[in-house]
Amino acid sequence: MTVLSAQYTNLTEVANMSLFSVFRSGDMIQIISVVLSRIFIVFFCMPIHECAHAWAADKMGDHTAKNLGRMTLNPFSHLDLVGTIMIFLFGIGYANPVPVNERNFRNPKKGMALTALAGPASNLFMGFVAVSIYYGVMLLPHTTAVTLIAFIFYYAASVNVTLAVFNLLPIPPLDGSKVAAMIIPNKYYYKYLQYERYIMIGLIVLLFTGILNRPIGFISDIMMWLISFIPNLIYGIFA
Repeated sequence: MTVLSAQYTNLTEVANMSLFSVFRSGDMIQIISVVLSRIFIVFFCMPIHECAHAWAADKMGDHTAKNLGRMTLNPFSHLDLVGTIMIFLFGIGYANPVPVNERNFRNPKKGMALTALAGPASNLFMGFVAVSIYYGVMLLPHTTAVTLIAFIFYYAASVNVTLAVFNLLPIPPLDGSKVAAMIIPNKYYYKYLQYERYIMIGLIVLLFTGILNRPIGFISDIMMWLISFIPNLIYGIFA
């Protein structure tokens, strides 16, 4: 699958690993690595994700997020308490959704869907950049430092892809629920939103029990293969 596969476990599985499982392992190096990776998600990946939402909405005519200071990479402008706790516990979560006024869009449903898709798209782009750097680093002589740097970039790619897949689930307040609004009739969609609190509780239970790990990991593996195809091809030519 990857150059690092012989040395490390599947990094998509690591991205989905429950913090409880990590602490039960008793491996301090693994615990520190996972905690630091969750900090990376909160302070780097999520701000870009939310800023992408704000930027897309602004370009399509809704300046609400921009006027409220949400079109920024400052992580403290985007933190959500529950979503941040979920990231630290499960490796996947969400930030405080940027405010969007769909009435400012020429086509409200299309505008909301495209704005929602901008976040996961930014994660996939970050994943592509990170995995491209990973393959570039792997062209260097394989010292311990080079291997560690390559691991960091590959893990960054894996985390971003997992976040993209997770956020596309059709569950409020995740981005996928806004994309689903393009398909679901309004009367059913608004009824669906009435149960948002209970759906979120169910989502947390699924994450806590690890039931979602396999389907999210399966789709994430496919997406990792797709974004790795060209960099891997180039690596094969120059390696």
